[in-house]
Amino acid sequence: MRRYNHIFIMLFIFAFTPRLCSAQATAHAQTTHILDTIYANETKNVALFFPEPIRQGITGSDNFVFTYNREKEQYFGLLQAKPGKESNLLVVNRNGSIFSYIVRYKKQLSKLNYFIPESNSIGNEKPTVTDSILAESSEEQVDNRTYHYQKFCSYLLNRKQRIGRIKKRNEGIVLSVENIVFDKEELYFVIQIENNSTLDYDLNFLNLSIETRQKGKKKSLQRLYQEPIHKHSLPLKIAESETVRFVYVLPKFSLSNDRRAILELNEKDGERNIEMKLSHKYINNPN
Repeated sequence: MRRYNHIFIMLFIFAFTPRLCSAQATAHAQTTHILDTIYANETKNVALFFPEPIRQGITGSDNFVFTYNREKEQYFGLLQAKPGKESNLLVVNRNGSIFSYIVRYKKQLSKLNYFIPESNSIGNEKPTVTDSILAESSEEQVDNRTYHYQKFCSYLLNRKQRIGRIKKRNEGIVLSVENIVFDKEELYFVIQIENNSTLDYDLNFLNLSIETRQKGKKKSLQRLYQEPIHKHSLPLKIAESETVRFVYVLPKFSLSNDRRAILELNEKDGERNIEMKLSHKYINNPN
């Protein structure tokens, strides 16, 4: 009888040992995440550029201050610090991505700008959908909508219709808006980029914003970024002597006389940037 009990105990240990090891390995992987360090001081602004607009940013100590636009979501925030102990910075993007960093004071700064990729996210605050029926229904709706966007964007790229001569260039890079089309509840912007230079063009971002002229004695301009619903055939790189065409899909909107759309083309690790102004006439009278 003792022999059988001994065999049973041994089988129990062998059966559960892999699971215990796996659980310990998972817990170890979760707790050994090494955070990057960002340095700041009281005399300079350290800019942090995120892949999605910032919804919330919190520092763990009063000697660190992280400022960002709380009224309208933007992609960057500014960090300053006073002498003191190190702390941490927690940032949540609009899509729920969470970023965490160690922040330290440093009198002399060697880096003032941090361009943070999505891969630096430590997780997402949104819970995972566990209901398979709801998940499948949601995925089906997304797939149908995405399929329509893809088909209609391909159709627009094959057409030769133009809304006007909307073009701007800088150092051999030519940005054009070929067409603006209204369909259902969306506006489709058919955009072209020509690289007439001898260097490849690495695209950092292409943003569309609405600019409003503030009235009063102190006239100022305020911009509100418009998030595309869908981006069709957007390239990451435009080779030398190459021309690319793609489509941005945005929720429909109209502009008053004191507002206009701004298209910002930004080069990664370069200065061949273009800012194009689109009159309210083009936005309000699409094809």
